[in-house]
Amino acid sequence: MPLTFYKKPALVAYVTCGDPDLATTREIVLAAIEAGADAIELGVPFSDPVADGPVIQRASERALKRGTSLGQVLTLAAEIREQAQSTGLIVFSYLNPILRMGLDKFCKVARAAGVDGVLVTDLPVEEAGAYLRAMREHDLSPIFLAAPTSPDDRLRRIAAASQGFVYAVSRTGVTGQRQQLAEDARKLVTRLRRVTKLPVALGFGISTPEQFAEVGEFADAVVVGSAIVETIERNRGREAAAVGEFVKRLSAVSGQPSAVAR
Repeated sequence: MPLTFYKKPALVAYVTCGDPDLATTREIVLAAIEAGADAIELGVPFSDPVADGPVIQRASERALKRGTSLGQVLTLAAEIREQAQSTGLIVFSYLNPILRMGLDKFCKVARAAGVDGVLVTDLPVEEAGAYLRAMREHDLSPIFLAAPTSPDDRLRRIAAASQGFVYAVSRTGVTGQRQQLAEDARKLVTRLRRVTKLPVALGFGISTPEQFAEVGEFADAVVVGSAIVETIERNRGREAAAVGEFVKRLSAVSGQPSAVAR
């Protein structure tokens, strides 16, 4: 199915799969979707998550102790797809687990599971030739990160390689909540709009309804990750309910018609 957002600003919710366990992750994701999330990033736990801050690092450690693997995440995606037909499903991974599975096998299994797109956080677009060919062959949308420090020629290359949307990083550094959004975020979205007609989703550091509303004034979608993962961490025994309540507060800000092209 096409990777599509139906309202603006759309809400993309990130979870670390397997934290606290895969069955609970499934409940959390379905609760987030019920509460208004437009797309879900299914985070594959990794032993060296260099792009992530301490909240997601801790979640990855807990999930890995449970033995969570890329294969299990793809099985989870298939289970979620059975329950949620119109929600975008994105696998968020580092490159190593995908290479260990095999690029072609990964794409084939992901497509069969109903995954729409893939974001490989440590794969630069300049080195993504084989990956892009495999993604095209299996009708998956590649999503790349664009940073405030990226020059215009690199933004053009990222935009040309991306499908569905471009993921704009609100600031340099790792994931994690911030009290204020950097002015660089708005400038980056403006720069991306000059080089692509794809919708732009902004992530890294967005954690409150007020920040969600602020970003929604200039971006097409908002990615919320660490705040959701921390909600899970702080609400043991009622993770799905707590995430549903949090996502509902965020999604109440949204509501205008929008669309994402594949």
